[in-house]
Amino acid sequence: MADAAPIDGPVLDPWQDPHPFSSDVLPNGSNPSESVDSENATQESESGEEESESREKDDDEEGEEDDMEGEGEDEEGEDEDDYEDEEEDEPTLKYERMGGAVNDLLKKDSASALAVSNKLLALGTHNGIVHIVDLTGKRIKSYKPHQASVSDAEFDSTADFVATASIDGQVVIQSLSTHESYMFDMKRPIRTVALEPNFAKKSTRSFVCGGMAGTLVLREKGWLGHKETVLHSGEGPVWHVRWREHLIAWANDSGVRIYDTQSQMRITFIERPADSPRADLFKCTLYWQDNTTLLIAWADHIKIAHIRERPLTATASGSSNQPPFIVEITAAFQLDCMISGIVSNSLSMPRSLDTSSVQDETLPSFLILAYQTPDTYGDEMTEDRTRQARKTAERPELRIITHTGEELSADALGVTNYQAWSCNDYVMAEVDGPNLPGTSGRCHIVISPKDIVIVRPRDRKDHILWLVDHQRYDEALDEVEKLDEDECSAEGDQSEISPIAIGERYIRHLVAEGNFAKAASLCPRVCSTDIERWESWIFVFAQSQQLQTIIPHVPTEAPQLDHLVYEMILAHFLVHDRQSLMRTIKEWPKSIYDISTVIVAVQAELERSPSSSTSKSLPAPDAVILMECLAELYTANRQYGKALPFFLRLRRQNVFELIREHNLFTDVKDQVLLLIEFDQELLERRKQEGAEGAEGEVTSSEAIALLVDHIHSIPIVRVVQQLRDRPFYLFLYLDALFKKDSQLGSEFADLQVTLFAEFATHRLIDYLRASTSYNLEAAYNECKNRDLVTEMVFLLGRMGNNKKALTLIIERLGDVHMAIEFAKEQSDDDLWEDLLKYSETRPTFIRGLLENVGAEIDPIRLIRRIKNGLEIPGLKEALIKILHDFHLQISLMEGCQTILNGDSSDLAKTRSKGQNSGFFMKSRTMCVLCTQPLQRSPQDLLLLFLCHHVVHASCVDGMTDIYNEEPSEGINVLVSGVSAKIAFASVIRAKIPQGCPVCYRRSEGNLM
Repeated sequence: MADAAPIDGPVLDPWQDPHPFSSDVLPNGSNPSESVDSENATQESESGEEESESREKDDDEEGEEDDMEGEGEDEEGEDEDDYEDEEEDEPTLKYERMGGAVNDLLKKDSASALAVSNKLLALGTHNGIVHIVDLTGKRIKSYKPHQASVSDAEFDSTADFVATASIDGQVVIQSLSTHESYMFDMKRPIRTVALEPNFAKKSTRSFVCGGMAGTLVLREKGWLGHKETVLHSGEGPVWHVRWREHLIAWANDSGVRIYDTQSQMRITFIERPADSPRADLFKCTLYWQDNTTLLIAWADHIKIAHIRERPLTATASGSSNQPPFIVEITAAFQLDCMISGIVSNSLSMPRSLDTSSVQDETLPSFLILAYQTPDTYGDEMTEDRTRQARKTAERPELRIITHTGEELSADALGVTNYQAWSCNDYVMAEVDGPNLPGTSGRCHIVISPKDIVIVRPRDRKDHILWLVDHQRYDEALDEVEKLDEDECSAEGDQSEISPIAIGERYIRHLVAEGNFAKAASLCPRVCSTDIERWESWIFVFAQSQQLQTIIPHVPTEAPQLDHLVYEMILAHFLVHDRQSLMRTIKEWPKSIYDISTVIVAVQAELERSPSSSTSKSLPAPDAVILMECLAELYTANRQYGKALPFFLRLRRQNVFELIREHNLFTDVKDQVLLLIEFDQELLERRKQEGAEGAEGEVTSSEAIALLVDHIHSIPIVRVVQQLRDRPFYLFLYLDALFKKDSQLGSEFADLQVTLFAEFATHRLIDYLRASTSYNLEAAYNECKNRDLVTEMVFLLGRMGNNKKALTLIIERLGDVHMAIEFAKEQSDDDLWEDLLKYSETRPTFIRGLLENVGAEIDPIRLIRRIKNGLEIPGLKEALIKILHDFHLQISLMEGCQTILNGDSSDLAKTRSKGQNSGFFMKSRTMCVLCTQPLQRSPQDLLLLFLCHHVVHASCVDGMTDIYNEEPSEGINVLVSGVSAKIAFASVIRAKIPQGCPVCYRRSEGNLM
């Protein structure tokens, strides 16, 4: 057959990799954009001629491709539109076009075969070159083992050896780590090759291959070289072969056969489906799902073969020619497409994806690369040249199907120049284990002559991106918040799937649709503590005239925005919603905006508002709100004095506490009238509510008490000036002032007389008696004008006009008791004489005088003035009363004298006993005057007083002369007898007229 010889294949110089790993997603991927096709537009036009030239060797019909290129491009645009319209459900898988140096390689050549092991790809081309690349597209090694198209390639399990077959008739096995290589010339085009399991670890270096010669050859290395064994022949070309453990499966024109290398027997034959198309146009794909399951995809049919051991029966044990295994077809079904590749679907799906689009993990499924044949397929035998022309192909699809043929999902792949490729131009392979940075699990590789596409399972992030692209932002936000730390920290650009990025995109979408309310509600969730982002969105709402929508969500702390933002919001409320302005000023912290700026704006608006500036009526409603705002702002800014007028006009009950708490007495001196009016309203309100009695309302005025208690801060003159137009309030103030100190309002005494006469006439007489500051003449005239007789009598008496006063009492009042009291007060005998003269002819006055006789009136004097024959009612009773009163008076005087005498006697006895009684004197007793001991040697003369004070005679003033002349004689005299003692005591008493010197000095303050 063929000779085998080790060769050193030519190694091409590596191309520099100018492109990073491409993460472009195909149109049906997680980011269904048109970027792939738009980028490929140029490649299609540039590579069209190259592809047509490279394909002319295999298919003569490709000569007419240039004529169909324009039509193909038009159909591509229409297909793209239809594809985008139909794409509604979320795809199950995601796709990336491999970047790196592969893009440059495929611009100059076309891929024809693929082998995958671990993280390496062996890419065979139509020029006979084999490129070893990793999954990022980085080229690791390139060599050219063939002179024609590479038809098949396979790695061993260690990814050290690569076997390639070519239509040039050669099979080349190349080691990637050593110089070991083998080349076998099979003389006829080879379509497929397969290495034995663990090729690198076995010395036999076995492989099988087959091709257009129609034979399946097993080559293995022995002591004398490679031995060739023909396993099968005579049934047409061998199109595909795959080796798993001890089983070899291959496909030829008749069908699929399986060979057992242990028993060296063919164990089964699976017939090719009836009416199948040409095998050279629609290849057969064999895939070992596991050691006992073979997937067979041929044209539009799929069969699943299960290999198991033959049961040991009596019949079977007696026949030694039967193979040890039997094969069962567990599933067989036909699809509506041709199959370019098939693998088991081992891609795990994210749990967050919609279960309606993802297969049940408990059911086996397959991943197939579907090729849609043109509608006019099968017309090659017609004589019509137009119908014989090559048809434009459809996009290939990657489908997930169940073991029963049910389609779970289908994604169309955006492959470069897909219109020109046939079913056999596509290859699909499976990659085991971790394969891409930041990812785990398996992936698949799909190649076309100009593309390498990586197929991976979609994760949460892909699901989130799909939701965002389909404007399902609520679901996207919920999903992105479920990402754990490992997913969030995965490599790659994650800016698009952060909650902030998705939230901002959602907000922009809602703003564009005019749904400002929902957009505003998302801002706290999206902006969080980002001050700059908060401010930018607030200004967007402001520009859209929707500031009121976002205001309830604006933070005032954590974070705290720039003061201009808060001032802008307050300005908006000032113009559009003053109730909200007031509420916001009360609720917001005052430190987040410039209070002075807001005060200026509100004050300007208040000045423009139609309001009442008088204190008699409340301002307009809008002005009330503005004044409340100003009061709050001034209070927050510690300008309590400026807030006070607004509190007064707004009738706030805390005005008095505010004044006292912040010492605003100076500020209130010009607001006296407002303060008293407000206080009187409170009094009236309490009176109506029954909180206080009808009396005492005016005297309980808190405003008046405040003014009176702080006359140093609130001058009396200024208060009087403000209250002159309100005399009642002025009366209350001056009255309270007089009660506190009669001299405080002395300069307004005349005014106070008038006010008392008008508002409290019954109290005028008390004021006239208590005060001496008013003008008597003016006061008399005022009382005279108002005909106040009692007050006139008092004033006349104070002016000294007693007779006129008495005349007023007698003539105007006729009050004998008042006349008597008036006469008593004046203590004037002439006035009593006038009263007696006036009473001579008036029995009523005589009786009154008789009833009030006393020290001022001599009863005898009054009785003598009674004229004979004058009838006086009650005279007898009056006289009896006089006699009784005098008798009682005498009895009282006698009793008092007896008591006085007795008390005097008792006191005299008590004093005598106290003075004459003895007392104990110690030897160490000191003299009170000289503070020396009384007993000393020689012994001085001691003086003992009745107050019990004992002093040295020498210490007493006036005793020095007597003591110095004859001291011894004086002492002897004292001892001589009682009479001598009395005489000596008399001499000493004459020398000391002031008595006890100790008591005397203490009374003078000279002795402590």
